[in-house]
Amino acid sequence: MSDPLTAARGWLGTPYRHQASLKGEGADCLGLVRGVWREIRGDEPEVPPAYQPDWAEVGGEETLLEAARRWLVEKPVGEMRPGDVLLFRMAEGAPVKHCAILTSVEGPEPRMIHAYWGRAVVESWMGPWWMRRLTAVFAWPEGED
Repeated sequence: MSDPLTAARGWLGTPYRHQASLKGEGADCLGLVRGVWREIRGDEPEVPPAYQPDWAEVGGEETLLEAARRWLVEKPVGEMRPGDVLLFRMAEGAPVKHCAILTSVEGPEPRMIHAYWGRAVVESWMGPWWMRRLTAVFAWPEGED
């Protein structure tokens, strides 16, 4: 399996584009994870349906969390390692809506790569605001499907 962290770093600077997943052209947070999947695993196991920016607030279902549980390997938050996929709840009681790829657990705060709304795919600190919202951590599956 290729290295997910190296693949994710290749997406840095990709402009934010809702529902896109094309390195250098555009990606949202899910598009970033989908693109890294294609680079390290091959074809995506399922294609997400069309979704609006407010899909989680309107639907109220754990769509993103359930999909991650189908295709990735869930692990305890305390065991997160660089390259893992992180899922966040943007508000208490709301469905998981944001995802990122962990880049470092060194120093006072971890770092992550994610698609930043209205900007681009960036690497940023996971300060207390993000840590409070971290809901689930997933490793990439190993081997063939």
